[in-house]
Amino acid sequence: MSGIAQTRIFHELKRWRSVVAIGALLLVCLHPSQAPSLAPFQLSPQAPAVRSAEEPITPMPPAPEIDPRKVELGERLFNDARLSVDNSRTCSSCHDIRTNGASAKRRDLGRDGAELPLNTTTVFNSTLNFRYGWEGKYRSVEADVSASLVNPQIMGSSLAGIAAKLDLDPGMRTAFVAAYGHRPDPGNIVDAIASFQRTLVTPGSRFDRWLAGDKSALSDKELDGYRLFKSLGCASCHQGVNVGGNLFQRHGIFHPLASPDPAILRVPSLRNVATTAPYFHDGSAPTLEDAVRKMGFAQLNATLTDQQVEALVAYLNSLTGQYRGVPVGGGP
Repeated sequence: MSGIAQTRIFHELKRWRSVVAIGALLLVCLHPSQAPSLAPFQLSPQAPAVRSAEEPITPMPPAPEIDPRKVELGERLFNDARLSVDNSRTCSSCHDIRTNGASAKRRDLGRDGAELPLNTTTVFNSTLNFRYGWEGKYRSVEADVSASLVNPQIMGSSLAGIAAKLDLDPGMRTAFVAAYGHRPDPGNIVDAIASFQRTLVTPGSRFDRWLAGDKSALSDKELDGYRLFKSLGCASCHQGVNVGGNLFQRHGIFHPLASPDPAILRVPSLRNVATTAPYFHDGSAPTLEDAVRKMGFAQLNATLTDQQVEALVAYLNSLTGQYRGVPVGGGP
């Protein structure tokens, strides 16, 4: 073989390794950033808690301070069927804050009775994401709220129509004047709902307590799961305060993961993930264990052992926070 041919092969191999390395970073939902060989997983002694500044995940902050009149009004609107064109549904019809902030359905139903194209994402901690929805079409919670209200398959309303209906209610008029100084209009309707949604944060998870220095907050298995979560590269995409939600990625690197479209999605948050089954953008993974196994295969080209899956799931269960003093979804 000539020296020129050898050089060409060397550069081709180098280019291919780079492509694989970049592709392995394009992961969605529990997907690590590269595909290391997986040695037999051994439980290890509990390590001491470390400062959160040294970890890729930061503790969940408390809810922001917002005018309580706006928050209370926003919660009323969130549960008001008059926001839908035919008074048939509310925001909480799909985003049930009494459970997981979403629903237990594979995909919720639209106004025509057909399944919506994508699984409903949880409203808990959603305002900490950098974009909204699976495809990340909206850059602010206000834009996301407005889009849902006018979407023909979701609420099917117009903002002006909602304002007109609410203005007929003396109690609503009084509440809007108290919170905003004037009667309901498109702007303050959206602002009130957005104000309420900003308070839907869920601090107080056991993992947050561990980050704060409580060495007893996590079990040995949960700590091993967290170490595996980092060593596999899951934290490359699932990091920060929301354990995700801050970048776009591609799914199905080595093998198909779920429905092929959309191919690029906003990485979901893993906060409260143990409560939000079914999983993936098409709702095709019925359990967290199933989702973890499929992610390992699709994104790592690896078959995780039962022990690895158990440890990862144990860690993910520790991410369940609290809303109004109660664990989200009644989970651990």
